[in-house]
Amino acid sequence: MNRLSALFQFIIGFFVGVLLLISGTTALAYVVFYRLNSQPARPTFAEEKPQKEATKTESQAEKTAEKPTEKPTEEVAAKQPEPEVEEKTEETEKLPQGAYKAAVNWPDGLSLRAEPGKEAERIGGIEYKSEIIILETSSDGGWQKVRIPGSEQEGWIKAGNVDKIESGETQEE
Repeated sequence: MNRLSALFQFIIGFFVGVLLLISGTTALAYVVFYRLNSQPARPTFAEEKPQKEATKTESQAEKTAEKPTEKPTEEVAAKQPEPEVEEKTEETEKLPQGAYKAAVNWPDGLSLRAEPGKEAERIGGIEYKSEIIILETSSDGGWQKVRIPGSEQEGWIKAGNVDKIESGETQEE
């Protein structure tokens, strides 16, 4: 009777151990596959934070400047020149030979690198639909050297992630 009881305990222990092993492996696989299935967080580029803060400061300054004057909207709009048109014509004149403007078409934005290559140091980023200047293309055609307008920052991006902007088009945000 003692031997039968020991055999019965062994069989039950074996099945419980196998059941625990299977359920633990299943739970681990579920966690791993769940994490692989979810989208990673959108990267925050260093250039985004100062621009947003500057935009907030400008909008606050505009609100305080508009309150004391209280001029009708038509008068204010008529007296203010359009600086965007002037800036665009100046930038067009400053483009180097063979360079052209383009807009980022990759929804998550692009990494700006010091050299052409995935392993090169990341020196910044460019947001979706941002306007850039394409200066040159690498010899293999896989990378493009770009300049960010207004900052004179240059770097390399992966080719094929921009749309050329024709000279008459304006960029919509």
